[in-house]
Amino acid sequence: PAKAGDQRLCTSHEGPFNMKSIQVVAHRGFSGEYPENTAIAFEEALKLEVDMIEFDIHLSRDHELIIIHDATVDRTSNGSGSVGDMTLSEIKRLDAGSWMDARFKGVSFLTLEEVLHQIGGKTRLNIHIKTYDHDRDILIPLVVKQLETSDMLTSCFIASDEATLCLVRQIQPEWSICNLSTRPSASYIDRSLAIGCTILQPGNAMVDESFVKNAHTHCLEVNPFYADDKAEMKRLIACGVDGVLTNYPDRLYEVLDERD
Repeated sequence: PAKAGDQRLCTSHEGPFNMKSIQVVAHRGFSGEYPENTAIAFEEALKLEVDMIEFDIHLSRDHELIIIHDATVDRTSNGSGSVGDMTLSEIKRLDAGSWMDARFKGVSFLTLEEVLHQIGGKTRLNIHIKTYDHDRDILIPLVVKQLETSDMLTSCFIASDEATLCLVRQIQPEWSICNLSTRPSASYIDRSLAIGCTILQPGNAMVDESFVKNAHTHCLEVNPFYADDKAEMKRLIACGVDGVLTNYPDRLYEVLDERD
């Protein structure tokens, strides 16, 4: 793995980068058709044989690792309140499916342990840690411990903000880390290299052919987020990206099939 400050250059773009086929990354599972970050969304993504599943982690009040994107349960459940103010038992009592469709009534939120049991070892895992200044020092060691216990070192990577990634590297320097950014910045690639990233997850607006070539020069994998429109998928692929995050992995497969 890259060490912090390693300004490495690639003479060729191999390994996990620039694969012959674009990596299909199921954003929060197959979240366009199923409740995001839930067992059914992950299971349906696995059925499509996606290359990677992305999911999000927040910390509950009783220090449990909850799979949810938002800081509150309001949007994706029949409850309300901050994840950090609720216990696991309170969160587990919520309905995390019927907000999307009545047929998903009874779907529940998951813990990291449950997700790893369901999909660990079956596909590559893109684990987006959602931390804040008040819980970063608590959440990250818990995630690291759970992933080590589940022997996930080689089949996952951590995606987050730079402060979180630096702490992850301090605790577990062998893990691959991914820098998220939605704001174009000339220093994004340099900053990512400086903290030891091997993967970039830029917002679509940041991505053009020049950006991807620059990243590949430094052996950085580029997986932009996210594209649900086929035209945007095609644009990103034409830029030379390594993978695309999408809520509709079936659509991305259709686009890739059209290329063959």
